[in-house]
Amino acid sequence: MFTLTPDRTVLTPGGNLAEEPRDDLHLAALEIPACHVGRISPELLDEARLRAAMARSALIAGAAGRCVELTVAHTTARTQFGRPLSRFQAVKQEEARLIEEAALVRAAVQAAAAPLDTGGPAAHFAVAAAKTQASASAAEITRIAHQLHGAIGITRLHPLHLATTRLWSWRDEDGDETHWAPRLARPLTAATLWPTLTTEP
Repeated sequence: MFTLTPDRTVLTPGGNLAEEPRDDLHLAALEIPACHVGRISPELLDEARLRAAMARSALIAGAAGRCVELTVAHTTARTQFGRPLSRFQAVKQEEARLIEEAALVRAAVQAAAAPLDTGGPAAHFAVAAAKTQASASAAEITRIAHQLHGAIGITRLHPLHLATTRLWSWRDEDGDETHWAPRLARPLTAATLWPTLTTEP
């Protein structure tokens, strides 16, 4: 058995935009005997990536829901020109867009849950769709939430930043939309779209 002790590593403390710990553990100077090195199958690594992306998508869905809760509560309670902000047409439209984006993320995550348990190509497609949608929607959700909160939403005293800074961070972690979108489109193009376009009637 090979035991790794702290004195044989270099730990560099770090964090993401939401101030969650994201430390770097450096093992470059560590020599491990070949007899203690085990091979990890590509299938296991692939499953780990899928599950990490799925978990991150679910976290984004939760934070998006929190943005909706806080924004609806704010526009209902805050008044301008003698009436709640939620009564103004422009605010209604942006609020509806916010709710729609959050619902898209939630639906994508829910749709990916069952295929992930069964595995196979369906799991790859479903998780790629979920993470692509979650990461793409994160920017729009945070934009609308902060816009409707005004300046109060960016302060540390207001709980909105606890959700939006996580959305900005989690959007990139475990692959952003530019990482997952090609994995979503590639099998679709190769297996479905191209034959459909080129097959004679």
